[in-house]
Amino acid sequence: MRNYLRREPGFYRHLRLLAAPIVLQNLITTSLGFMDTFMVGMLGNAEMAAVNAANTPIFIIQMVIFGFQSGMNVLVSQYWGKQDRRQINRVLGVALFTVTVFSVTVALLLFAFPREVLRLVTPNETLVGLGAPYLQIVGFSYIFNGISSVYTGAQRSMENPRLGMQIMGVSMVTNTFLNYCLIFGRFGLPRLEVAGAAIATLISRVIECAIAAAVALRSRLLPLDWGCLLRPGREISRSFLKYSAPVVGNDALWSCGTSMLTVVLGHMENSQDMLAANALVGYIDKFAAVVCLGLASAAAVMVGKAIGEGQRREAVRTLGGSLLAVSTLLGLISGLLLLLLTPLFFRPLLFPLFQLTEGATYAATCMVCLMGACMAFRTLALVAITGIFRGGGDVRTATIIDLIPLWCVSIPLAALFALALRLDVFWTCFAIYGENLVKAPLCLWRFRGERWINDVTKAKER
Repeated sequence: MRNYLRREPGFYRHLRLLAAPIVLQNLITTSLGFMDTFMVGMLGNAEMAAVNAANTPIFIIQMVIFGFQSGMNVLVSQYWGKQDRRQINRVLGVALFTVTVFSVTVALLLFAFPREVLRLVTPNETLVGLGAPYLQIVGFSYIFNGISSVYTGAQRSMENPRLGMQIMGVSMVTNTFLNYCLIFGRFGLPRLEVAGAAIATLISRVIECAIAAAVALRSRLLPLDWGCLLRPGREISRSFLKYSAPVVGNDALWSCGTSMLTVVLGHMENSQDMLAANALVGYIDKFAAVVCLGLASAAAVMVGKAIGEGQRREAVRTLGGSLLAVSTLLGLISGLLLLLLTPLFFRPLLFPLFQLTEGATYAATCMVCLMGACMAFRTLALVAITGIFRGGGDVRTATIIDLIPLWCVSIPLAALFALALRLDVFWTCFAIYGENLVKAPLCLWRFRGERWINDVTKAKER
């Protein structure tokens, strides 16, 4: 690891400039999302659990959109290495069309069948009744979020991560302010409680999309080429499908698998406690991983650009090794902090703020401790799969490594421990986080060779 951490002057500065805005964007999003959960939690344990259940299908939508964005980034980052903006416009056009069609279709389904969708998550009719209005409204917000996410993702792959940070910052501040007004009925607005949170999200996403559109019309880094954008051509469409389909499948199946774990929690005897604990710990998890998520995004850009520039395979592999070493070190630090903060801050101070019951507090404590113990494995796998392998065009193998531990280890064990054997909550939580103990070694095995290094632009050039 020490050899990989020793890099030429300027390497860590470049890495910081790429990763820091993404880290800050994720930190803003997570912080304000945490405040949203806190506000809804002030209404009661049931309301917080209902929103967590409603966010399960929403999470799948987010991950599919992220999958399309990641597939686009594989192509954009390598074309950016070649400074080919016409091809980037073509890729952007295909991605925008695909994401818009998907998000509109899903929004209409959620609006028409909210209760039926929620019953797939939990049989608790109280939670279904509270969560259905939220799901009907918030689904439409991802039409606008999908468009803005694709555009800011393209800019990020062209080494401009600040745009996404700035747009998301405005959107999330707006969302938090409107949440406060509409959930509790402040400043003369009606008290809408859970539905108010959904309306606030929708309005903030519309503003986010409008800002992204205004920037796109004036951008010098990526001037819009309307001919390429509206008529991208079959070659780019096929390339986009080739590299985005496995990523979309990966993220869709991964989010479905993660949602299945939530479904397991929702079918336990103490489902309300488990879902409330999972909602809160989900934000702690995002805070803990925020730096490594930024590092993963920066890794995808750096690896993709290096390949697009035509650097030697050994140089690209060394670059990947350095990024893995940094991620492991950051994971160890984050894990230790989580283990220290659990008895010092989370359990005595944070959990009581959310009015968690004794059962929910115990479940949340188990989740945080196991998360901390597995954090180094998780961050290594995260940077390898979503950063290095995807940036290198090795999307199919990355998909296999990402999904097998989840579907073949975590989900079966969680269902066995929670629903069949009805063991202590600790063992269910262990099953949820245990996939990382399998995934990290598989990532190292794949990284040892150089088959993950692929120039995805060569076929088009020929």
